Amino acid sequence: MNKAAFLDRDGVINQKAPTEDEYITRWEEMQILPGVAEAIALLSGAGFHVIVVSNQRCVAKGMLTTRELDAIHHRMCSELAAMGGKIDGVYYCPHEEQPPCGCRKPEPGMLFAAAGEHQIDLSSSWMIGDSEKDVEAGKRAGCRTARVLRPHISTDGNADVLSRSLLEAVHQILQTEQTVADRQEIGVQSNPREPKAANGARCR
Repeated sequence: MNKAAFLDRDGVINQKAPTEDEYITRWEEMQILPGVAEAIALLSGAGFHVIVVSNQRCVAKGMLTTRELDAIHHRMCSELAAMGGKIDGVYYCPHEEQPPCGCRKPEPGMLFAAAGEHQIDLSSSWMIGDSEKDVEAGKRAGCRTARVLRPHISTDGNADVLSRSLLEAVHQILQTEQTVADRQEIGVQSNPREPKAANGARCR
């Protein structure tokens, strides 16, 4: 099984639109945030599949088509890959808030879909977003979570990791992963298994 880092898009990979009622509908509006390509490269180097999961109800609002959104995502992946950051998959929810669907975060449907298609162990994976909806989706899927705090947002929250940028979050995640690995290694060394004879009796 693989492990994944699920990334929200707006506010994590690119600059959000100026207000909550505005959306990124053209490539010219897409501003990749500093350090994002480096952060994605670090995740890939640590063995994570990097997968984008994004709510995009601008499609339901008729502000752009799925084909146009796919073109933006293709360009985003190409630009990041050119800078060393490879994205392994992009999933998005094109639906409105009502009626409810199973893929719009905080529902974990996109994470479950990606897990099935990429053979991902969700308990070994992380969800990184900039809202409590992202954090909740990750927790519902069984992932650990990181939240990229928006300007003027307090450090309160339910995420396992809090940061001010994707790159900062990734550094904290990789440090956490290394700490867990070190503890597991120490546990193995301090509790060696006693060898047994072929018939199951203890060796003397």
